[in-house]
Amino acid sequence: MKELGIYIHIPFCKSKCLYCDFNSYANKDSCIDGYIKSVKREIERYAQGNKNVLVKTIYIGGGTPSYIKEKYIKELIETIKKNFEIFSNAEITIEVNPGTVNRRKLECYYKAGINRLSIGLQSANDKLLKLIGRVHDFEDFLETVKLANTVGFTNINADCMIGLPNQTIYDVEETINTLINLRLTHVSVYSLIVEPGTPLEKKIDSGELKLPDEEIERYMYWFAKRKLEENGYLHYEISNFARPMFRSRHNMDCWNQKEYKGFGVSASSYENRVRYTNISNIEQYIKNIEEEKFEENYIVEEKQDREAMMKEYMLLGLRKITGVSISEFRKKFGTIPAFKYNKEITKLTEEGLIESNGLSIRLTKKGLDLANLVWEEFV
Repeated sequence: MKELGIYIHIPFCKSKCLYCDFNSYANKDSCIDGYIKSVKREIERYAQGNKNVLVKTIYIGGGTPSYIKEKYIKELIETIKKNFEIFSNAEITIEVNPGTVNRRKLECYYKAGINRLSIGLQSANDKLLKLIGRVHDFEDFLETVKLANTVGFTNINADCMIGLPNQTIYDVEETINTLINLRLTHVSVYSLIVEPGTPLEKKIDSGELKLPDEEIERYMYWFAKRKLEENGYLHYEISNFARPMFRSRHNMDCWNQKEYKGFGVSASSYENRVRYTNISNIEQYIKNIEEEKFEENYIVEEKQDREAMMKEYMLLGLRKITGVSISEFRKKFGTIPAFKYNKEITKLTEEGLIESNGLSIRLTKKGLDLANLVWEEFV
């Protein structure tokens, strides 16, 4: 039986954050009903040609999934359950933003089988939240966590960001300490990436906003890492920390090069060594499904040969703190990294970015620092 992770993209938002370049919309509520019907139809169509599938994880992301009516989320979960066999202990995650979720929605999610929440906090400082265009304040976040606990959720992640304009190390300390005191099971710490064409980039380029310098941002990261580890969180991936047994299984499967299927606009998939995405135009996406032109929604990004698959496995593996298992690499590809990438490994080892202990190849402290700050350039 084929094991699969499922991702569903909900592109609707109350408003767009200044740093966001994801495919999301703050002014297309009229498309919501038709979009959900189209995603359900896409799921059903895929299931018709893939009968022997075991779904191990489901991740509903966005956009802001909690912005739309809860009945739509329930319908999507029900559609998946009707069309696939679901692993008995499947991890089912939904992203929610404070200010767009209430007790009624959380109760609906819980009853539908969702067992993991990922809450977008970003900072405990209300001035910073307003500065980057968030729709909530810190009290909204605290209320969301309180409601989630009351409803019954025991697996809760919070996202926070470092390197924000005007952010100080004291802001980061306050945020991390607050999350620890709340005893959340998972914390994600992301460095701000200023994406081209975003309102934030324009404000920075004009001098209206200024980013912390690189050394300050590094200190923010290492403070968060040290503080979280001291309080029982396992640093298992560049930006992710979890209490024991609460690592994100969906993301871990992606980093371990497992297969997943994405539904909805801009959703990515990886199956049979092929990476492909859905088109980003929501109106065209809906139109193609209504006209039964499902294939016109797919854009093939890469058809991997063995060489490409090995290289990607190495790059994905270096996101994990445990690195790339030499035995697992040999089991999967019939060779070991030291033979296949001797030149590259030697160079990176000499630069102090990676190390090998005979069992795995992983980032050093220096490499981890660089990867967190400029990951795209590093890989």
